[in-house]
Amino acid sequence: MVLPGGSEHTAPHDLRQLAAHEAVPVTFRGGSGPLAALDTGPADGSTALLVAGFTGSKEDFAPLLSPLADAGVRVVALDQRGQFESPGPDDPARYSVAELAADVVAVSRQLREQSSGPLHLLGHSFGGLVARAAVLAEPTLFDSLALLGSGPGALTGPRAELLDHLSPLLDAGGVQLVNDTLEQLAMTDPRAQAVPAPTAEFLRRRFLANSAAGLRGMADAMLAEPDRVAELAATGVPVLVAHGIADDAWSPTVQAEMARRLGARHEVVPQAVHSPAIENPGRTLQALLSFWADPAASVSAAADEQNEAVR
Repeated sequence: MVLPGGSEHTAPHDLRQLAAHEAVPVTFRGGSGPLAALDTGPADGSTALLVAGFTGSKEDFAPLLSPLADAGVRVVALDQRGQFESPGPDDPARYSVAELAADVVAVSRQLREQSSGPLHLLGHSFGGLVARAAVLAEPTLFDSLALLGSGPGALTGPRAELLDHLSPLLDAGGVQLVNDTLEQLAMTDPRAQAVPAPTAEFLRRRFLANSAAGLRGMADAMLAEPDRVAELAATGVPVLVAHGIADDAWSPTVQAEMARRLGARHEVVPQAVHSPAIENPGRTLQALLSFWADPAASVSAAADEQNEAVR
């Protein structure tokens, strides 16, 4: 979701949901129907399941797909139910974090059947809350969890205030009115103005494909999620907390504190706001490959110094 405002730390001139890659469209069985995904195909090593955030889609990971595959990682990027190319139920209650996490667990079990290698889970933004719930439900299923631009609990701040207006807009004019309103807000956002026309058209088409019930249900879930950091720490699953230096959803300070509470590896991605995978894919790729190479390793002194340098 695009918000007004900007930062001198950020933003590339080109958001790269349309980055070229060799992943193929596939579907997986979910709890309410098929789930659309992009799959780079079998690999001899590990598998990474990437879960999109609110109003996002599998394409938010497009710049990472081929580089990760070239590094020997099979990548599956997922549209959650009701997002873009994944159909979803018409009941907003069916978009709770628990139900969405059950979808992630179902897909992960299918991936486990296909490979005996490590299975790494990544959730972006709201997808991080969902991925965390999947780990809490089935901790032995996953070898690691990466939280990318996600937080310890309910979203707060300007983005949360915007979500308060979602239900009235949906009631008045459906997904179309929500999209039109966001486009009007984005007219004052330099980041939105810099998006090339083909990418902007994709983002519009993607947003209009969202389920109205899904938007409503996911928004409610994101505003009500409790702090479950202690529960996650207790699982013993290795965690990476990574975020843009200028994240405008959960603040960098909040995410750094979450990493501390988890005893997790912490990576700050320079020249990025809330979507490091498209705003600074090279640095995001480096952080993920380093983490997945040895998830249980503590953050090195060199990594601490590097993170401190970009703060």
